[in-house]
Amino acid sequence: MRMSSLLAACGALAAAAAVIACAPADEAIAPSGPRLILNSPSGVDLVGMPDLVVHTRITEEQWVVRDENLPANFCSVEEGKVTPGVRRLVRFTVEVPNIGDADVYIGSPLAHMDPNGDGDFSDQDGLYEFATCHGHFHFKNYATYRLISAKDGKEWKAAKRGFCMLDTDPTPAYYGLEPHEKNYLNCGTSTRDGFQGISTGWADTYRFTLGGQYFILDGGDGQAVVPPGDYIIEVHANPPYAPSKKDGCPRATDPATGLCHQFAESNYANNVGRAYITIPAHVGRAGYGPLAGSNNGVTKEEDIDHAGQN
Repeated sequence: MRMSSLLAACGALAAAAAVIACAPADEAIAPSGPRLILNSPSGVDLVGMPDLVVHTRITEEQWVVRDENLPANFCSVEEGKVTPGVRRLVRFTVEVPNIGDADVYIGSPLAHMDPNGDGDFSDQDGLYEFATCHGHFHFKNYATYRLISAKDGKEWKAAKRGFCMLDTDPTPAYYGLEPHEKNYLNCGTSTRDGFQGISTGWADTYRFTLGGQYFILDGGDGQAVVPPGDYIIEVHANPPYAPSKKDGCPRATDPATGLCHQFAESNYANNVGRAYITIPAHVGRAGYGPLAGSNNGVTKEEDIDHAGQN
């Protein structure tokens, strides 16, 4: 449902009720009290600044090296240019908490891809791109994954292409943030509004079974074979990118570096997390790592961008 339909449905209600109950999903309304309404603009907190970090501990605890069949109809295979079949890979979980004092607010992806609602994406604002395989939108420059050799610094890239940003888990207790109701729960589709963001005190988690949460180790994605040894999984949330000559930084600029970011934050210096792993010469039937023995049977339905996708 687009903005015009939502406003029409609210026309018969009192103005105060319309603000709380029927505000468009892609319009931010400043909060006026406790977060009691889930997935609602009335629960958005824009007072202050968000601060994204990477919860490295969960990556250290949730990774596995194993041989796994990757069928041709998996979107992560198509988008990552992976040769279908049995591939040796390392899967891993990534969690990005917001420890700032305000939300990362996105609202509906359609508001960014089609601001005037005419069905033409040519006026999109650069935050998303359309993914033909999944049939929905992918973030641009939300996070990067790198596998780095501890021996010589050689790097490999992950197959991950895009993300849906949701409240999935409370931030770990050691960040000391007061828990409250989560608010961002809907990825949306190419035709239906979503409601995306990360509330302060919440984290966006990408479980190891999801599409693209892996590095190919046997050369099946056109990169060099990853030899046995010690490695670093490096995750960079809200990574920097160079300004364009025409438009500069369209969304946010780090005053310390002059580089662009997709989301403004109070601190860009804490956006990198590194987890240390070991890739063995032989993985065995159960795989190798903290999640050895976990189910290898990832399905096409699981090969999506986000477990909260709908």
